[in-house]
Amino acid sequence: MNKEIVCIVCPRGCNLIIDEKMEVTGNACPRGKAYAISELTHPVRMITSSVRVTNRLETLASVKTSDSIPKDKIMEVMDIINSLSVEAPTHINQIVKKNVLGLGVDILITKKID
Repeated sequence: MNKEIVCIVCPRGCNLIIDEKMEVTGNACPRGKAYAISELTHPVRMITSSVRVTNRLETLASVKTSDSIPKDKIMEVMDIINSLSVEAPTHINQIVKKNVLGLGVDILITKKID
């Protein structure tokens, strides 16, 4: 059974077809092939979200993961992010949570708040 996905590595958006032997067609570059195999064998995602700023009324600070995490861990990581808060001032790349779920990935601030 063939699997079809759209490559998101670059803006080209190649339509990739992966067969049962893990042969990839439709990719315009080698990165598309690597993406397709990774997506089928070990899908990962970056997470972007926000956390409360406790000393600023109705203020949120945007956050992201420092690297991709396994797709099946997204909800667990989001539960942790939703439990976090920070105090202003914040700075970009400030670590809010280190080594989330033991994945070697940190939760980082992406918004400077004075």
